[in-house]
Formats: sequence, structure tokens, C-alpha cells
Amino acid sequence: MSTPSSINTVCVCGAGTMGAGIAQLCAQKGFSTVLFDINKETLVKAEIIIEKNLSQLVSRNKISEETKHIALQHLNFVSDTNHCIGDIIIEAIAEKKEWKIALFNQLAEVNHSETLFVTNTSSLSVTEIANGVQHPERVAGLHFFNPATILPLVEVITTPFINDQMIPRLVSFSKELGKTPVLCKDAPGFIVNHVARPYYLEALHLIENGVTDIETIDRLLEASGFKMGPFKLMDLIGNDINYAVSCSVYEQLGQPLRLKPSPIQAQKVAEGALGKKTGKGYYDYPSSS
Repeated sequence: MSTPSSINTVCVCGAGTMGAGIAQLCAQKGFSTVLFDINKETLVKAEIIIEKNLSQLVSRNKISEETKHIALQHLNFVSDTNHCIGDIIIEAIAEKKEWKIALFNQLAEVNHSETLFVTNTSSLSVTEIANGVQHPERVAGLHFFNPATILPLVEVITTPFINDQMIPRLVSFSKELGKTPVLCKDAPGFIVNHVARPYYLEALHLIENGVTDIETIDRLLEASGFKMGPFKLMDLIGNDINYAVSCSVYEQLGQPLRLKPSPIQAQKVAEGALGKKTGKGYYDYPSSS
């Protein structure tokens, strides 16, 4: 496969919900795709979920059985970093800056000099990550939204170190995935997560003050044109991830009162009520979801 971006092989690191979704998307679009996770059980689960997702697309006549088979052939599941080789490395591991930096530096040793390193972080500074990596000019942000196979937007985040030739390659790659890329400079929350904070926080403040209930807020906002109410959306994203983004943006912007994270969401995280992925968040979810 030859592409305008000169990207043929993709390595996705982290086989959680987002990483598995990105890997499935890349494989569907014809890229040779490696999905890495140090946890073999997580890899097995990701493989089952991807196969299930593709089968559902077949049953809904979205893709053919042959397309599903080809997509699965394009996927390789690995737990050894020595096999994490590609034209682009997409990092989707836990939101720990030190872990991301260590992973990129480790993979720089086994990849060629033109490999692009991108982070899918939703809350950390891409510039700080790049600053800790051996070749900061090859590091950028490529922020997908969940579910990565469906939502069209991708934020392409640049840093002061970036090689200018990398930007058009990332834009082309995003378009090859069928996405709508939006360029932005590194900033707290980038564009979407910065703008979205009031959507979640104001809803949470209404609950804190006893103004109304969760179901009413979701129902009214969906009736107003939003595809998903704030509480359903937080459950889909994961309350741990959403809360971490709120905390990060709040701290990076100097702790403005209007962006103060909610104790309600902090309690959800402490209880392990993270949303759909744990079966319980603001709502309860059946085990099959």
C-alpha cells in the first residue's frame, strides 16, 4: 500500500478502548497494523472486541465479509516492544507523561529514522512529552475521539520542536483514515477538551446544587440537539479519563474557579464507577455492553 503520507505500517501502543479502536480503523483502511500491549490478557480482549465490531458491521451491511477478513489479516497483536515497528507509532497508553516518554525513547531504538511518534493524549502537554524524547522534532499529537472508528474529528497537535515536513504527512494520514484533521498548537485541553469543559462541569454543578437530576439534564440537552447528554458522554469516555482531563486543564490554566473539577466525578473515580467500561457510572450498564 502506497499513500501520500508515505505511511504504510502503523503501530498502535495500548490495547484499551481507544487503542483498539484506532487499530481497527487503521486495519479497515488497509494499513498494515500492529497493536501492542504489555498485558497479554488486554490484547486478547482487544482482538475479541475488534472481531466482534467487524462482525456487527457485516451484519448491518456496512462492510462485506471479505472486507472484514482483509481487515483482520492486516492486524498483528504483539506484547514485545521489539516488534513495535512502523512508519508511525500511535501511543494510547495510560495518561502518565513519564510512561509515554519512556515508551517513545525505547521504540526510537528499534524504528527507522523517519518514523513518526504521535501521542493520543487528551490532557498532557505534547511539548513536554516531545522535550523528553530523543528526537523531539518527530513527536506530535494525534488526538482521536471515542469511538475512533466513527467520530470524524482528529486534532493534529504541533509543538515548537516539530519538523514542518511532519505536519502535512499527519494531515494526509488523517484524511487517509477518513478523518477530518484540525491543526492546533499545543495548549491545555487542545481545542475540543478545552471548549467541552463547561459542558461537563456546569452539568455537574447543577447536580451538586440540587437543581435537578442527571436524567433530566441529559434528556434536555439531547432534545436541544446534542447527540449525547453530558453524563452519558462522560460514562462513554470514562470518568477516570474525563476527570483527569478536567484536572489537567484546571491546573495548567492556573486553577480558575469556573473550571474547578467536580467532587461528584472525583467520587465516581474513587469508587471505580468509571462508566460503560466498568458497567457502572452515572448509569448502570449490562455486562454485555
